[in-house]
Amino acid sequence: MVNIRRAVRSDSESLERLYTQLEKDAVYYQPEHFIMSGKGARISDGLFESDTQAVYVAEVGGEVVGFVHILLMESKNIACLKREKNVYIQDMVVDEKYRSKGTGTLLMGAVKQYGRDHGASFVRTQVFPKNEDGLRFYRRNGFAETMITIECPLD
Repeated sequence: MVNIRRAVRSDSESLERLYTQLEKDAVYYQPEHFIMSGKGARISDGLFESDTQAVYVAEVGGEVVGFVHILLMESKNIACLKREKNVYIQDMVVDEKYRSKGTGTLLMGAVKQYGRDHGASFVRTQVFPKNEDGLRFYRRNGFAETMITIECPLD
């Protein structure tokens, strides 16, 4: 059975292990933008006691097998933008052995509840265009494209 709970400082080692998987994916999908970071560079002190961000972990038999790091954000102060809050998924990963078993969906439930509890209107994130499994997961959880990010290298 999967237990979803708020992360605590003693989860840091498990989070580091999972961040390694996440970074490997990022380097695979966009090596022009991502590198592997060093151990200890991934977990900040404020991560566990913040009013504007949270980390939830998925635990199976006492082992942390996934996490989601979320930020509570407000729209920019621009005249044409509606003033509203959103939850931004900064990072999310489920250990490869536990994927496609509903663990990510349970984490997403915690994200959505956090948003409702904090007066957010929607949840937003980014996913690599070639990450078909990630795209399928987010679509199954109610996400749809609302904007496309494009960039131009200056080489």
